Amino acid sequence: MTTTQAIQIAGLTKSYGDQSVLKGVDFDVAPGSIFALLGSNGAGKTTVIRILATLLKADGGTATVNGFDVATQPARVRESFSLTGQFAAVDEILSGRENLVLVAKLRHLKDPGTVADDLLERFSLTDAGAKKVATYSGGMRRRLDIAMSLIGDPPIIFLDEPTTGLDPQARIEVWDAVRELAKGGTTVLLTTQYLDEAEQLADRIAILHQGRIIVNGTLTELKQLLPPTKVEYVEKQPSLEEIFFAVTGTDTSGANDA
Repeated sequence: MTTTQAIQIAGLTKSYGDQSVLKGVDFDVAPGSIFALLGSNGAGKTTVIRILATLLKADGGTATVNGFDVATQPARVRESFSLTGQFAAVDEILSGRENLVLVAKLRHLKDPGTVADDLLERFSLTDAGAKKVATYSGGMRRRLDIAMSLIGDPPIIFLDEPTTGLDPQARIEVWDAVRELAKGGTTVLLTTQYLDEAEQLADRIAILHQGRIIVNGTLTELKQLLPPTKVEYVEKQPSLEEIFFAVTGTDTSGANDA
């Protein structure tokens, strides 16, 4: 099958017993782009990822990854992507480099040491490469996890809520890593419940709500759904700080001087 889209989903449905989780989901992801699937907990984001990753069968609809049908060509689909789940799948006993070498050997790549060193450099982990992963910060572990996902150069990567539980600095580190993926031509499908994450990273954003995509577009297009910005006069009362400086004649620039 030929396609101009890296991922195509049409009419995807999935139920668990009497609970309908996906009710006809449709979206496309362009090659080399970052696509954010945004929704609250329980919206069905992980279910979509599991279907695309051939870990779960849909009840209805169609889905293709890299031009291959997830239902009829699962082996070809699995050759086309890498999946990074909500928790870093790294071995804490091993060093960062040893984790990468192990995965490269499992994928039967030539010169796994060079593969590991290149990825350590790419994700700014060279200095920590010889250290045990147990000593890594949350952001470093997640960056190593993403690096491991890239071994074998998959054209598509699924990131399922990659910054869950990370502190602000670690989140920024992961964001930088995701941006570098897209710059290198990797297609990224990102699920998140964080509005700022989708705003910072995504070329396109789809909001999944109650089993359906309710909006899908660029950030600019989504902003146009709201009324235009209005400039209004708001009366502002002076603060006690402003009153203090006014009556004492104190220069605010020197307020912190000893």
